[in-house]
Amino acid sequence: MTTLPTSQPSLGRDIRVMGLVGAAHWASHFFHLVLPSVFLLLRDEFQVSFAALGLLTTVLYGSSGIAQTAAGFLVDRFGARRVLLAGLSLLSIATLACGLVQSYWMLIPLSALAGLGNSVFHPADLSILTAKVSSHRLGRGYATHALCGNLGWAAAPIFMIAIAQTWDWRVAVICAGLIGLTIVAAFLIWGADLADDPISTGTTSVVDRVPMGKLEDNIRMLFSTTIISCFLYFAFLAAALIGIQSFGMPAMVDLFGMTLAEAGRTVTGFLLGTAGGIFFGGIAADRTDRHDRIAIAGMITSSLFVLIIVMNSFGPGLILGLFVAAGIASGITTPSRDMLVRAATPKGASGRVFGFVYSGLDLGSAAIPLVLGVALDHGHPEAVFYSVAGFLAITALTVVQVRRQVVAA
Repeated sequence: MTTLPTSQPSLGRDIRVMGLVGAAHWASHFFHLVLPSVFLLLRDEFQVSFAALGLLTTVLYGSSGIAQTAAGFLVDRFGARRVLLAGLSLLSIATLACGLVQSYWMLIPLSALAGLGNSVFHPADLSILTAKVSSHRLGRGYATHALCGNLGWAAAPIFMIAIAQTWDWRVAVICAGLIGLTIVAAFLIWGADLADDPISTGTTSVVDRVPMGKLEDNIRMLFSTTIISCFLYFAFLAAALIGIQSFGMPAMVDLFGMTLAEAGRTVTGFLLGTAGGIFFGGIAADRTDRHDRIAIAGMITSSLFVLIIVMNSFGPGLILGLFVAAGIASGITTPSRDMLVRAATPKGASGRVFGFVYSGLDLGSAAIPLVLGVALDHGHPEAVFYSVAGFLAITALTVVQVRRQVVAA
């Protein structure tokens, strides 16, 4: 059987891989906040509670989390590129359809479909990067992936609020869906040669893949202490971030007396700060093998900034600055966390492992919005920020466990 060449990918090819995969990840994160960005408008339109709106986020992330491990197996079996494009198409179409609904209840099944589409991104994206980007640029490759995702989060509130205020929320949601379909077209045109289907790793034939193994062997691998620790890291991280993303704006309006525009800028500032931190974190990740120290220090620092905000009475400008600082501290950890997962991943199992551990992001995101929605309905906006600070701090404990297991192995 003919094998693929083992030559080192060029800088230009690496950049093209990072760019297209980053664009897909940008779209994934952008869609996460399409509906949450207009929650206040949806509440007025459909006369529902914050808890009901939180249910939409729970359904999306729950569907994504449940399906993500299966998506990882599909990536290892059929190849990342085709799975990625199918998921992005489904996510885009489901989101576009949300702009056409006439009742709140129609949003629930569409959120479930969007979650199924969203489930493919981490196993597909990270499998492509791991297989196709030069090893000495891989930290920056992971950083680019995470950076683009956070820029997608940051873009959503600005995009959605601007269009909703100019026309209405329906036009904004439909336009968001069209953006995703545009990225699908770009990937089809410029990315046809970027990922062999199935994904190969340079020394492995396109046909002769690393065997998937028996089901019980895969279950044993995924439920090892190391992989479970990685899973918990992502679950607690997501539980922290979803509080700011889904209910940060209404909580700031209620707790700090901000306008919707000021609250939107603050959430965007946090996400842009996270993106900036990721940029520097990628450089740091390629220059050290102590990725655990970066992850622990960043998460504890970010947690302290959030506590300072919620425990004091600051003006909108200072709150914005502190949230930007919290985002930077959190973002610096992101490439290092991916390097920790890579170190814990057996050869030939990147799709399965990335799919499983990143399902922690979705399940952590699914578990919290309904609870925070109830807290807001009962007049406790501060609960959003205390939960964010607490979950960020807990992630540091899981990193310690991952480091111990990787070193022991």
